Amino acid sequence: MAEWKEYKLGDICDLLDCLHKTPKYSEDGFPMVRVTDVKNGYLETMNCLKVNEDVFNAFSKNYQPKNGDIVFTRVGSYGLSALVKRNERFCIGQNTSLIIPKKIYPKFAFYYLISSDARQQIDGLVGGSTQPTISMQSIRKIVFPFPPLSEQKAIASVLSSLDDKIDLLHRQNKTLEAMAETLFRQWFVVEAQEDWEDILLGDIADINPTYKLKKGEVASYLEMSNVSNSTFNPSGWTKREFSSGMKFQNGDTLLARITPCLENGKTCFVTFLDEDEIGWGSTEYIVIRMKQPFHPFISYIIARDKDFREFAISTMSGSSGRQRASANVIKEFDLKLPPAPIIEELNNHLAGIVPKLEINSNQIHTLEKLRDTLLPKLMSGEVRVEL
Repeated sequence: MAEWKEYKLGDICDLLDCLHKTPKYSEDGFPMVRVTDVKNGYLETMNCLKVNEDVFNAFSKNYQPKNGDIVFTRVGSYGLSALVKRNERFCIGQNTSLIIPKKIYPKFAFYYLISSDARQQIDGLVGGSTQPTISMQSIRKIVFPFPPLSEQKAIASVLSSLDDKIDLLHRQNKTLEAMAETLFRQWFVVEAQEDWEDILLGDIADINPTYKLKKGEVASYLEMSNVSNSTFNPSGWTKREFSSGMKFQNGDTLLARITPCLENGKTCFVTFLDEDEIGWGSTEYIVIRMKQPFHPFISYIIARDKDFREFAISTMSGSSGRQRASANVIKEFDLKLPPAPIIEELNNHLAGIVPKLEINSNQIHTLEKLRDTLLPKLMSGEVRVEL
């Protein structure tokens, strides 16, 4: 550590603030990255809201984000970072900022920003009485460790190699999910016959099935914030004493029923519990469990299906900003019942797909734990990389 220096962020990076106004969004156009689009990881702009060219130009402030820049959130869910991995046209939205590394290796800067040491600094710099906010001036004060450039690159290489493996497994799972969804739509929707029996979702699935969990019993708890809007596997879960909430088992699908989580597509297929364990989570979940002879994963495919989601969203009720879908209503979703041989064929395909999804997800979880263990040790110099 003797040769490691320290610098404030403002001395080694440029910063670009957002335009402080709410934009007008468009059906098509350029992606605008908002706070909700930024995770502690790499940036994915596919699901961003869009703005037209005039709005884009105004919010871009004559700067085009490039590979190695870092999007950083300032308000609400503050202090989240995402590394830009490729040159693409997008602009930053309200309550975000752009960190542009100049005298530090970009990937090293990113990994330090998501480290526990940086998080402690960021928490100490936050102000605001109504919404937690970190000012541009405060961001410039974040103190960075500054090893030699060769060591910065070596540290970043170790961490990014783990992230690359994690990213590959995520992409494999997205492909597998897409295959399952395509098969379902082909056999249950596109090729559905008029003479097939008309059924309701509640005829083939239990909605909010009854499970027993004693108050105070320690069980796996799933936060709504950890449920993904793009893949079946949540980002994490914890052990917590049961108080009140929705209960579920492996093989169940959790559908977020409240706005904006439902519209954003938050959905989970439960595979992370121990055998025979009952887990629990928010009262804002609807739990779906397939009846025999359907493969359990079909509940997740239906919950992700665009027709079902449009139906569920259209039935939401309640006060503005707190609208919810009802379990009693979603069980009325219309379906056509395929003949037994088609159901069996889909089950057979899913029996091959789902174990691969689970193996990949377990590997993702293991690699993430390894990365999260190494990150603070590498950034503090406790573990050194051989050059």
